[in-house]
Amino acid sequence: MPVQDTTVDLIRHGEPLGGRMIRGQGVDHPLSALGWQQMRAAVGKDGPWDQILSSPLARAREFACELATRLGRPLAVDPELREIAMGAWEGRRPSEVAEEEPDAFAAFRRDPVANRPPGGERLEALQARIGRAYDRQIATYPGRHLLIVCHAGVSRAIVGHVLEADPQHWYRVRIDYAGLTRIRHESDGTSLEFVNAERLRTWRHP
Repeated sequence: MPVQDTTVDLIRHGEPLGGRMIRGQGVDHPLSALGWQQMRAAVGKDGPWDQILSSPLARAREFACELATRLGRPLAVDPELREIAMGAWEGRRPSEVAEEEPDAFAAFRRDPVANRPPGGERLEALQARIGRAYDRQIATYPGRHLLIVCHAGVSRAIVGHVLEADPQHWYRVRIDYAGLTRIRHESDGTSLEFVNAERLRTWRHP
């Protein structure tokens, strides 16, 4: 971990057009009007960030571009921060998959590591991809306050990475639309300050 204190905020994109759906990488709807409202409300009028990073997918990138322009902050788009691929389930609603493929969906909910959607990215591959991307960004911007605009799967993978948690347990972490998470890397170690907050928090525990 870096010697200089580095703070990282994660924010999941807001609601896309079409509402709740398994999008993964292949289905990428832009934010709905509600999604834009959720994102703007979550970050407020100002922001403490020195650098904004984003997934390349439009539902994250378009807000990151707007925010970077409004705040006058640099923006970098990292292709490795894209959402996990969900294979044949992309573009379908969870309720639809549960009704049409009840055994496969129940197996996925029970053990998401062993039971991926057909053609979907394995969680071990996501773990390696996101861990590599996250460590690279931390090394690139030591001592800075970063905002990563990304996805639920990416947020869970980053939390799992910093906590050294097995992917089997990642789905226990709830990440809502526009949910905010903060991680601090300090000289005495790494701490997860909050997860899935509705609004940006500027306070910190002593």
